[in-house]
Amino acid sequence: MGPTSSGKTALGIYLAQKLGGEVISADSRQVYKGLNIGTGKVTKKEMAGIPHHLLDVASPKRVFSADDFKKLGEKAITSIYQSKKIPIVVGGTGLYADVLLGRMALPEVPPNSALRAKLEKKSVKELYALLLKKDPERAKNIEPEHKRRLVRALEVAEALGKSPAKSDAMHAGDGAYDVLWLGLNPPQNILNKKIVSRLHARLKAGMLAEAKKLHAGGLSYKRMEALGLEYRAMAQYLCKESRRKVGIPTVFDASGLERAIPHYAKRQQRWFKRNPNIVWIKNKSEALRLAKKFLSR
Repeated sequence: MGPTSSGKTALGIYLAQKLGGEVISADSRQVYKGLNIGTGKVTKKEMAGIPHHLLDVASPKRVFSADDFKKLGEKAITSIYQSKKIPIVVGGTGLYADVLLGRMALPEVPPNSALRAKLEKKSVKELYALLLKKDPERAKNIEPEHKRRLVRALEVAEALGKSPAKSDAMHAGDGAYDVLWLGLNPPQNILNKKIVSRLHARLKAGMLAEAKKLHAGGLSYKRMEALGLEYRAMAQYLCKESRRKVGIPTVFDASGLERAIPHYAKRQQRWFKRNPNIVWIKNKSEALRLAKKFLSR
C-alpha cells in the first residue's frame, strides 16, 4: 500500500519476481480500459513477465464499484493460489484493498433514487459541505470533487448515520486471508516532487491525446470528469476548447493538478494510517526480508 507515486508498482513486481507471485492491482481507475497514461498504468514492458490482474476489466462508460472489485479480486486470488503462486495486492485505493482482504465490509445500503436525484442537483462544494456535517470522518478521506463518491457517501450516511469505517464491519486482520501488509510512504517533500515529475512525464507521453481519444470513442465529458483528478481536469479543459469559436487554442494548465494530486496523496495516507497492521518499509530489501519471514511461518 502507499500513496500515488510512492513506488508501489515497482516494489510489487520485484516481490513477485523474487517470491513467485502475481500482482492484483487495487486501483479504482486502472480497472478501466483506455485509462492508461492518465492513471500511470503499468506497461507490458514494466510488468517484466509478471501476470497482473484487475487491469482493464471494465468500460469507463459504466461505474465499477468496490463490490465489483471484491468479486473479481476474490476470483483472482483463487486463480493465483491454484497456480501455486503468491497473490500480491498492489495499489493506492485503500478501500478496495480493505474490502478484498477482510478489513472492511461494504455497507448494505441499496441505491436511494429519490435522494440521488436530489443530491445530483447540488454542486460538489455543496455536497462536500453536507458530508462534512453528516459524516466528518468520511469527509476526511474522500476526494472532495468526486461527485459520484460524494453522493454515495451521503446516501450511506443517510441510511446508517455513519461511514463504513466507523461501523462494526471494520476488522483488524480477521478476514478470510492471512495477510502481510507492507506500506511505502516517502517523505512528503520527496513524494511531492515525484508527483509533479510524474504528472509532466504523462502529459509529455500524450495524456491529453488519450483523453481526446476516449471522448471520440463515446466517453462523455461528464463521465470523464467523474473519473476524477487528471481526467476531471482534462474533461473541463477539452469541454471549454470544444466551445471556443475563434482564436488560438489555449495550453493545458497543469498547475491545478500539481496541487490537487498531492492533496489526494494526503487523503490516501490518512486512510492507510487507520490500518495498524501496515509495516512501513524503507526499501525493497526490507520488504523482501519481511515477506520471506511471513511466508516461512
